[in-house]
Amino acid sequence: MGDTQHLSGPRHRSSLKKPLWIVVLVSITSVLLVCAHMFQQHSRSPCHGLSSRGCQALSGWLPVHVRKYTDEEIAARAVIRDILRTPPAITKSSKIAFLFLTPGSLPFEKLWDKFFEGHEGKFSVYIHPSKERPVHISRYFSDREIHSDQVIWGRISMVDAERRLLATALEDPDNQHFILLSESCIPIHTFDYTYRYLIYANVSFIDCFEDLGPHGTGRHMEHMLPEIPREDFRKGAQWFTMKRQHAVIVMADSLYYAKFREYCRPGVEANKNCIADEHYLPTFFHMLDPAGISNWSVTYVDWSERRWHPKTYRARDISYEFFKNLTWDDMSVHVTSMGKHGDELRWPCTWNGIRRPCYLFARKFHRDALNPLVSLFPNFTGTL
Repeated sequence: MGDTQHLSGPRHRSSLKKPLWIVVLVSITSVLLVCAHMFQQHSRSPCHGLSSRGCQALSGWLPVHVRKYTDEEIAARAVIRDILRTPPAITKSSKIAFLFLTPGSLPFEKLWDKFFEGHEGKFSVYIHPSKERPVHISRYFSDREIHSDQVIWGRISMVDAERRLLATALEDPDNQHFILLSESCIPIHTFDYTYRYLIYANVSFIDCFEDLGPHGTGRHMEHMLPEIPREDFRKGAQWFTMKRQHAVIVMADSLYYAKFREYCRPGVEANKNCIADEHYLPTFFHMLDPAGISNWSVTYVDWSERRWHPKTYRARDISYEFFKNLTWDDMSVHVTSMGKHGDELRWPCTWNGIRRPCYLFARKFHRDALNPLVSLFPNFTGTL
């Protein structure tokens, strides 16, 4: 009798416990299905009918991107997906296109000439001079200017200049990788190292990070909805390198570009100074091919002074130790606008899954740094 009571008790409890879990699971599933339906019905306002606290609570449970895309988004994404399926065509004739965005002359042509020398056939040069025609001292830069309009910092004209450079460089089918550089940029590795690093990388090196502060997500405009949700708005340096597939989808884009052209500019809304060249490409690639980009730039820049523009290096700053530290730095740093002086985000740089130095180029350098730079270069090489 005692054994019978001992065995019958657990069986009785188990028979009650199983239906209870089924009821709970069915209830949760039903709630999620109802909420997902609500999100689909209200694509412009996914939290319609809910308090902000309720919306935040549900956002953690609901699947990502449940809203319905507009017809324009469906068409744009179909084209982009098709382009991204095109395999890279790396051959012995593959070249890297160096795109210089400059107001006029390039003060470091002598250094670039030394960098390019002996590697003819593996690179091409394009120059967008927005204010005055450059005077060249290197044969690699002569007659390489393209049609250009004036570029105004913080305006969409900066993105327009980038797209114009890409469009021109894409006309050469041998150009398989594209690098955007300024007049204050310098190379910090040999050409061979740089070529292998970029041509054989499995991603484009496009800077992209989430800055929840006023100069990041705080610049998002409600007018950008529904195509550009606030949670997808990203920030990054404009100095990119990208593979041909990515250059093509940038040129194919009119939908997302139009949102930034219309609504991302200084003063478009009170206390919001949206800078298009800091947000367009990071946001675009975060939404459409997040696995295809590095999320950090191979162009080093120093934001330690916490100003609108990065630190400028002069002749007195150039030394062997400076270059040694720069060329072997393998930690990426982003400075957000969170907190009084900004927070730093750090993570290691990897190349095809292998820990590698982050940087191939650096900025900003004053023109008086030319001679010490030429005398030191190339004292630093890497193996890849």
